[in-house]
Amino acid sequence: MGLLTPDFGLFFWTLLAFLLVLFVLGKFAWKPILNSLSERENSIAESLATAEKARQEMASLKSENEALLQKAREERSLMLKEAKDNAEKLISDAQSKAKSEYERIVADAQAAITQQKQAALTDVKNQVGNLVIEVAEKVLRKQLSNKGEQETLIQDLVDNVKLN
Repeated sequence: MGLLTPDFGLFFWTLLAFLLVLFVLGKFAWKPILNSLSERENSIAESLATAEKARQEMASLKSENEALLQKAREERSLMLKEAKDNAEKLISDAQSKAKSEYERIVADAQAAITQQKQAALTDVKNQVGNLVIEVAEKVLRKQLSNKGEQETLIQDLVDNVKLN
């Protein structure tokens, strides 16, 4: 039963060893341990503050990004609208140019047709004049004395002449 009830001497030396260890730990170990715990606590607090600040900055950046994204969408819509308006204007300009070109070509063609018609009429008039001169020349050469023969000859010449 000696193990369950210790001696006074064992108790004294154990207490003395404990107090000595407590004194040595208090003198040399407690301050560094408490300092390191304090530093760790400060470090954790700073990390939490930094994390909170980073979270707030992220939230701020997210809202800024959303605002920029919205602005970019609006600018894209505006650019698309401007591009569509420009395309419609180009198409309209091209159509008006094509119409004016068409009208100019038609006017030139009509002028050319009129000119060719006038040239053809002048040519026909010249040919008719030449035929009249030839008929008159033939009539004068024959010097027909009979009026009936002259009319018959003129009628034969007119029948032989074909105007197209």
